[in-house]
Amino acid sequence: MALSQAPKKGEAGRSTKRGKGSKIMAICDSGSLPVAIKISSASPAEVTLVKATLKERITKKLPSILIADKAYDSDPLDKQLAKRGISLAAPHRKGMVRKVTQDGRVLRRYARRWKAERLNAWLQNYRRLVVRYEYKPENFLGFVQLACMRILLKNYF
Repeated sequence: MALSQAPKKGEAGRSTKRGKGSKIMAICDSGSLPVAIKISSASPAEVTLVKATLKERITKKLPSILIADKAYDSDPLDKQLAKRGISLAAPHRKGMVRKVTQDGRVLRRYARRWKAERLNAWLQNYRRLVVRYEYKPENFLGFVQLACMRILLKNYF
């Protein structure tokens, strides 16, 4: 007789090929300050998590440009973002059959991707986020949001 039929792990703690893991999906502004934060399981690709991360933003206005790495180079994602008025700046992946959709002007914006990486580095300063001691994803998300609040307060005051 089983006491519970529900799975033990939450959405952000499912097993991956190499064990358990979670991702912190973050969107930042031009000053590397967090605009949207979402955690999820480490299994799904980042391309599938962009729409959910945009829903979690703390600002009313959508970003006009989304600068991302090669993993985000996807025609369906580009079309979804274009419907919302967001242009995607991501370099073209090697080995793709389709033609390059972005010219050099868009890719020059990609050079500013270090600003997003700076937010990731700031979040990695908090050991609790790096190690993830929390079992429940809600608790982990709370600590990620607390770290973001500290980053915002440090930059505004």
